Amino acid sequence: MLTRRLFTAAGAAATLSACVKPAVAPPPPEPEKPDWPPLPARYGAITDEPFPVPAVPEGIVPPELWRQTVANPFPGDKPGTIVINPSAGFLYLVESPESALRYGAGTGAAAFAWSGNARLQFGRKWPVWKPPAAMIARRPELEPYSVANGGMPPGPDNPLGARALYLFQNGVDTLYRIHGACEPKYLGKAVSSGCIRLLDQDVIDLYDRAPHGATVRVLHAEMPAELLGIY
Repeated sequence: MLTRRLFTAAGAAATLSACVKPAVAPPPPEPEKPDWPPLPARYGAITDEPFPVPAVPEGIVPPELWRQTVANPFPGDKPGTIVINPSAGFLYLVESPESALRYGAGTGAAAFAWSGNARLQFGRKWPVWKPPAAMIARRPELEPYSVANGGMPPGPDNPLGARALYLFQNGVDTLYRIHGACEPKYLGKAVSSGCIRLLDQDVIDLYDRAPHGATVRVLHAEMPAELLGIY
């Protein structure tokens, strides 16, 4: 049986405990930042284009996806040939039998749906984007940018970015593009729709180097399950 003194003491303890804030779990530790060297100056902001190209943020693009000269994995291809490996997320511009310039590339469903040889028919600076009819059928909100309506004007929001290279096969447009506007976090990954996407800094560089009429080889790659049905 509780005495009055014990009851009073218990009541006071309960009152005190009600005033104490519950313990708060400490926030989870922030993920460690990658120990990468600073981005090369070539990935800084570009201010002399018709539209501004922002700098690539630090700590997002791993060094293996930076534009760099590497040993040529395709010594049988003549200089100027472009070879795309969708599985690895790389685009190569053959410079000589010994070396190639390698770019990190983001790939989309279209990059896995087509493979073979094509011709770099032409390129465009700050191109107009004209989504194909099949895409508009799935996404009617894109109808204002159809071919009949003149497409989406160039600019920072245009999915093709600062440059686009158009690939043809036997004189027919493959509807396959190498273009800019790749968000840095998606570089080297297979996400969304689209063809081969480079950082705008890199697609500007490739546009200036790739010879008109160059052979473009797209290596066969199995489409990841997460992209099935997107494009």
